[in-house]
Amino acid sequence: MPTQRNLMGTGCPAQQSQASVGIVSNGLTATGSSLATALMAPSDFMVFSTVPASTGVALPADATRAISPADSYIAVNHGANSLSVYPGTASGKIANGSAGAAFSVAATKTATFLYLGSDNWAASVSA
Repeated sequence: MPTQRNLMGTGCPAQQSQASVGIVSNGLTATGSSLATALMAPSDFMVFSTVPASTGVALPADATRAISPADSYIAVNHGANSLSVYPGTASGKIANGSAGAAFSVAATKTATFLYLGSDNWAASVSA
C-alpha cells in the first residue's frame, strides 16, 4: 500500500495523497448502545481510545455518504471493552449477521470492514 509521503514524492498533491491512503481519526470515544445512538463513523480509519461498555460506532449507509462496493473502513479498539460496530442501516448486515445487528470488536483488536453493496459488509478481525 502506498504511503502519503511516497505519493507526494511522485508529484501527487498533499490532499489527494491523504485521501488516497485514508484519513485517520485518533482518540475517538465510542457512544450509544444502538444503531440509532452510536457514533457515526467520522473517517475511514478510526482509532478508539475510550470504549465504555456496550457502546459503538455506525458505519455509513449508501444514502448518507457516497460509498461504493470495495470501500473499506478500519476500526482499532484501544479501549477497555468490546466495540460494537453497526451497519449503516437497520436492514444492513455485517459478516452476514442479523439485519441491523452490531459486530463486536474485542479490546486490543483491529477490524476491517469491506463494503459489499446494498448495505452489506464483510469483516476481518486481527488475531
